[in-house]
Formats: sequence, C-alpha cells, structure tokens
Amino acid sequence: MCDVCGCGTPSHEHEHTHEHSHESVKTVRLEESLFKQNDKYAEENRKHFDEKNLLAINLISSPGSGKTTLLEKTVERLKNEFTIGVLEGDIETERDAERVRAKGAYAVQLTTGGACHLEAPLVHKGFHALEHQLEGKELDVLFIENVGNLVCPTSFDLGEHVRVVLVSVPEGPDKPAKYPKAFKTSDVFIISKIDLLPYFDFDIEKVKKEALSLNPKLKIFTISTVTGEGLDEWIEYLKELIKNKKGV
Repeated sequence: MCDVCGCGTPSHEHEHTHEHSHESVKTVRLEESLFKQNDKYAEENRKHFDEKNLLAINLISSPGSGKTTLLEKTVERLKNEFTIGVLEGDIETERDAERVRAKGAYAVQLTTGGACHLEAPLVHKGFHALEHQLEGKELDVLFIENVGNLVCPTSFDLGEHVRVVLVSVPEGPDKPAKYPKAFKTSDVFIISKIDLLPYFDFDIEKVKKEALSLNPKLKIFTISTVTGEGLDEWIEYLKELIKNKKGV
C-alpha cells in the first residue's frame, strides 16, 4: 500500500446518493491537490528536457521484470554514441544506480522511503542532482526507472516523452487484462525474458493482441537480455528517437 496516494485514483463516481463525511471530502481534495501539484512539476520537467533537446523515457513494471538488466544492456550499446543519464527509483538502497553507473551511465538513486511510485517533484530534484555530475556535458537521453509496481506509477506523469511498460514471461500472460491502465498510458510494451518461453505457459501472440486491444498505438518489442534476441530492434528504435529529439 502506497504511503502517499493510497494506491487509488481520485475518482469517486457512482449513480446513487448518500452522505459523505467531512473526512471523505478532505481526502478527495487532498488527492486532487496532489495530482495538480504533480502535473505542474511534470510540465516543468518536460519543458526543461525540451529546452535541452533531451529525450526522457519512463520505465514501469512489476518488481523483477528486468528493467535494470535491460538498462544495463541498453547503456552498454549506446554509451559510445550518446551521453546517458538514469534516475533510479526504489523504496530503499543505492544498488540499481550502482549497477548502471558501472556500465557507463550517469546515475542518481531516488529512494521514496515507502511510496510505491515516483512523482514529478522528486524527478525534478533528482535531475538537478544528475546535472551536477555531468561537468559541463549535456545528456542525450534520460531513463527514469520507476518503482516496481503496475498500479500507482501509471497515475503520475513525470514529464517523460515516452512511457515503456515491461512484462516478463514468468509473470504470466494476464497483466494487460489485470492492469489495463499501465498499457493504455504507455507508448511501448516490452515482453522481457523471452528465453524462458519454453518453460512457461505464455502465449506471446495472445498477450500482444490483448495489449493492442487496449492501446492500438503500442509499439511492442520481445527481448531476452540473456540471448540478446530483440535487443538490436530496441536499440535502433532508441537511436531514432534520440536523433529525432536532437534534430540530427
């Protein structure tokens, strides 16, 4: 359960009428204020990224889907051509930031201390901390690895240009049906750990079809960071996005 948003959205619509307590009214107003403040910071973040021609990508998934490993492989493939920044979101520890730094990225760990998602003000603060590491360099791409969770991160715009949702084969094929908002609000869907397909009941074409029924504009990649299958297509996609953002 999230300490900040209570893992819910501020909507409370129903046809019947009944009396609400003053406490309920206060809760709704607090959530509306929370989202309003977040959206304001998100727009400022996006404006700041745009001024720097910097592509910002927000990765969301359940814990253990392979976000950090995918980032490690991505940094390895892109670091000789682009300057890469990473904001690592976790409830505790610096471990993921250490992993992507070791691969050649500039990285700042954002620990939420209990909240199950990142919010735009924390990303704003983290990005300025990241800028202090650059020593005059300009980033070409910023990856924001959100806290592992397919619920709350879908409700908070961080100012990103592209949102990516990952589902790994061991998690099972029903994530699009169970967490539709994660797919409706994303631009890219990555099915990860496909080297494990022989060992799990995971109909990859059925999962793709279900995700596309929720969001026909989703771009889908199937990737194994163990065998390397699908990585070339992912990297070429990123290169095109980064170059388009920089206008080259």
